Amino acid sequence: MFADIITIGDEILIGQIIDTNSAFIAKELNKIGISVYQITSVQDEREHILKALEEGKAHADIVIVTGGLGPTKDDITKHTFCEFFNDELVENKEVLRHVENLFAKYISGTPISDLNRKQAWVPSKARVLHNNNGTAPGMWFYEDGTTFVSLPGVPFEMKHLIKEVVIPELVNFYERPHIIHRTINTYGMGESAIAQKIEDWENNLPGCIKLAYLPSLGKVRLRLTAKGKDYQILSNAIEEASQKLYPLIGDIIHGTEDDEVIEEAIAKLLTNKGLTLATAESFTGGNIASQITAIPGASAYFKGSVVSYATEIKVKVLGVSQELVDTYSVVSEQVAMAMASGVKKLLDTDFAIATTGNAGPAKGDSDADVGTVYIAIASPTDVFALKFSMGSQRERIVQKSVNKAFELLQKEILKMWGGMLAER
Repeated sequence: MFADIITIGDEILIGQIIDTNSAFIAKELNKIGISVYQITSVQDEREHILKALEEGKAHADIVIVTGGLGPTKDDITKHTFCEFFNDELVENKEVLRHVENLFAKYISGTPISDLNRKQAWVPSKARVLHNNNGTAPGMWFYEDGTTFVSLPGVPFEMKHLIKEVVIPELVNFYERPHIIHRTINTYGMGESAIAQKIEDWENNLPGCIKLAYLPSLGKVRLRLTAKGKDYQILSNAIEEASQKLYPLIGDIIHGTEDDEVIEEAIAKLLTNKGLTLATAESFTGGNIASQITAIPGASAYFKGSVVSYATEIKVKVLGVSQELVDTYSVVSEQVAMAMASGVKKLLDTDFAIATTGNAGPAKGDSDADVGTVYIAIASPTDVFALKFSMGSQRERIVQKSVNKAFELLQKEILKMWGGMLAER
């Protein structure tokens, strides 16, 4: 069973906004066993919309459209649906009362205009989907075996209608296959290297399972997808395949997509043992601290960060000696270690992360090549730094380094954890 998703709006096509609606809808459809055949973004233009609707009808069971339902002249979706279904607009009294109530309750002092009242005009063949969060109603059509759903483009309005109305309706209306995903997160090894290690395993996957490699900065997600009629058979197949994978690359696996992200795993490790963490960041500019503090409850273990972007801050605040900088350069193993030790002492923590490097485009205070970074970890018993070459693109250098820093920290905490367990 397939669905097409169509987003309408010139603002998407000129890059003024990002189409997050399609990603949300696709995920929700996938949860109920409906695969997305195609995602299309089109102009607020009659012929373009009609062509997309025709294409959707030709190869999809369900076509979901978002956008173009506002009260202004450039919002032509309802008129285009009328042309597509040989229909006409009629006033819906319930929608009109809803619009009038919204204005009375939330927009007091602003008289309701004829444009706003036009929101109540909908195609006569449409079943209206009540929009509690806005003035534009959703619409449901069914013709020649295809379901068409038109939704507002405003994300929180669309999400409410998808979750509360559209998905339950689709579940009741269609008999669907099961789709099961298991996404395994790996850190520290490239896509091709992983593929080589698991080649025999991949070649022997059962026919109902497909494997996809999803590489990003410093990590690769391995997504197993099983699709079929019998949920238990699929579930067993996914579980068996996953268990066979772990012995092959268990040293780089950091949980599944349904598990916590690595920052959450670190948070649990630190919190459970009453351990604390600080960061000293140079070229990463506070990104490590930002991802740490995005996790609720971070104050239980994270004491703070020093963003020592300038060399003088490394020296004056973190206590890195000027002689060390002069001898080895600010981008060096020695300075990274001194930064980690300095912030660990300054903020009195058990662990510390430090980063120093050259993210470009210029070389700055060091002659190190762009992409050269050092990441240091200080623990209760040791401090070390490792050198990495993270490429040449600034944003990628920063995020790859952030991911690598978390990977190194987690390994050090687990080493200490293992030592604690061995002492018991």
